[in-house]
Amino acid sequence: MLRVGISIFCLVFLANLSKVLAQSNTAEPSPTEAESDWAQYYAKEITAEELKEHLMILASDEYEGRETGFPGQKRAADYIQNYFSELGVAPCVDGSYYQTYPLRRIDQSKAALRLNGKDLEYIQDYYFFPGFSLDELKAGEIVLAGYGISHEDWNDYKDLDVKDKVVLVLPGEPKDKEGNYILGVGPDQTSEWSGDFRVKREAAMKAGAKALIMINTDYNSYIGRIKNFLLNPPMRLDMEREERQDVLPVLFFPSNAANDLLAKTKLKSLEKWEKRMFKKQRSFSATLDIDIQFEMNAINEALTAENVLCFIEGSDPELKDEIVVITAHYDHVGIINGEIHNGADDDGSGTVAALEIAESFVKAKQDGHGPRRSVLIMTVSGEEKGLLGSEWYADHPVFPLENTIVDLNIDMIGRVDPAHEADSNYVYLIGSDRLSTELHEISEKCNGEYTELDLDYTFNAEDDPNRFYYRSDHYNFAKNGIPCIFYFSGVHEDYHKPTDTPEKIMYEKTAVITRLVFHTAWQIANQDKTIEVDVTER
Repeated sequence: MLRVGISIFCLVFLANLSKVLAQSNTAEPSPTEAESDWAQYYAKEITAEELKEHLMILASDEYEGRETGFPGQKRAADYIQNYFSELGVAPCVDGSYYQTYPLRRIDQSKAALRLNGKDLEYIQDYYFFPGFSLDELKAGEIVLAGYGISHEDWNDYKDLDVKDKVVLVLPGEPKDKEGNYILGVGPDQTSEWSGDFRVKREAAMKAGAKALIMINTDYNSYIGRIKNFLLNPPMRLDMEREERQDVLPVLFFPSNAANDLLAKTKLKSLEKWEKRMFKKQRSFSATLDIDIQFEMNAINEALTAENVLCFIEGSDPELKDEIVVITAHYDHVGIINGEIHNGADDDGSGTVAALEIAESFVKAKQDGHGPRRSVLIMTVSGEEKGLLGSEWYADHPVFPLENTIVDLNIDMIGRVDPAHEADSNYVYLIGSDRLSTELHEISEKCNGEYTELDLDYTFNAEDDPNRFYYRSDHYNFAKNGIPCIFYFSGVHEDYHKPTDTPEKIMYEKTAVITRLVFHTAWQIANQDKTIEVDVTER
């Protein structure tokens, strides 16, 4: 009897002990005194070890460089959606984690261009970017249209008829007699007319031109950087023609090719043409009798790709309709010349950061401390093809853009660039003050309190020749008036090469930057006041 009583006692004790242990495992966590707030508590869920675990898979050869629309990208999408499912997040796109969009892959390597009977070779003599639908171009003349600027202080199209004509424009923008840029924000600063070629393309389109020729004064160096992109068949969004804005064809020539065209005219060269305008302080145009024939000869292939969404609904009934978006592109450039380009930094590093941020927000919600506003973690594809996935989302949003209050975009945060070889504790921030001074202040405050990184704003400069502000997925939100920050560690020697592999990633550095993104998102998602858009984009 005694043994039986002891046995029963032990069983009861063990059962109660198990219950207590189970309760302790599910009990609400609480920050210690050192962990003074919930943001700090959940930020610690972001670890270098877990970032590496994800990236060793996503940037492995099995994923074949994750080229948009191809099997490797599909495998990566499956991995990401399975992870979101494992976190316990419900699908938010009609029962799916995928926002699927249509693509058209265009092999343009067989394009043919002839000037006055002379055949020019693609890439060696000229190049162009995909996106326009024109298959054939013929003209007997080219109109010189100054700098190709349409502005109240300098308008090359004011008294010039270029309707249905091919237009050639100078690079850059005009200066006054003192050598100051006329349209710049300061005497030594250029304006948007010197940077993004799309600004001059838009001006030529509005003037009625049917094609634009632009000059690249850094032709050979630039071609060296983008040759693989040009040779790898590009893609565009495949929409019905009435949905798709027709884009003006733009052909890029080196300076010597343009000088050859001008040699037999009174202008003689690009330099003399520009000097003439500088001396007169006004635009100068002319018409050249040049026979130009262009044939695209493109091979078209229909494909699809996916953005993968993880939606964490906010807890505050009055604020949950407002959405904080975190983006990173998970596609890369695939296989080029038989070599797999794993894209560990570009943008495997941003992708795994987004996965870790998703995990932290989900755990916070499961513990009863979820964000007041909703958070959308969205890994997008098609970035390497021209920001296509984020463009599709912006044009076909799953959640209204008017409710989207910020986009925090992570693209390449796992390495160091030559400017920071001596100290890796940094991150470039781009765009933080372009639309909202409050966003910039929140970012600075979060970094000062939690991560203490060196925040480098070099590439946020309006005259940044790299134009990084326009080159990642945040821009499709920014152009719709949504404040954004682009987190970036800079370009390194393995950029867009098969040597961008996961063993070269600095995982501790990546973790710190990821925590900064999380803290910034947490603050925006939980504060009483919606961040204010108080800057007109410059």
